[in-house]
Amino acid sequence: MSGMATQIEAKLERVFAPQSLIVRDVSASHAGHAGARPGGNTHFEVEITTAAFDGLSRIAMHRAVMAELGDEFAGSLHALNIKAKGVG
Repeated sequence: MSGMATQIEAKLERVFAPQSLIVRDVSASHAGHAGARPGGNTHFEVEITTAAFDGLSRIAMHRAVMAELGDEFAGSLHALNIKAKGVG
């Protein structure tokens, strides 16, 4: 797992205490696209299931994840594909 993936995972674990969390660095598949950089750490996928999302709309879940990763977006993170759901 890349350094950025570990950072994303740790932050989401701490904030949302998810029942399941998968973070994938998919930067290699975006080589040559906007925001891609040599060395990767730019494009990620997150699958997260947490009770913290129970009752929230899909947009609210995505906004919550994005809000927590503001520092990463200010750095090398360019794109994030989010699959989020509550447990209830």
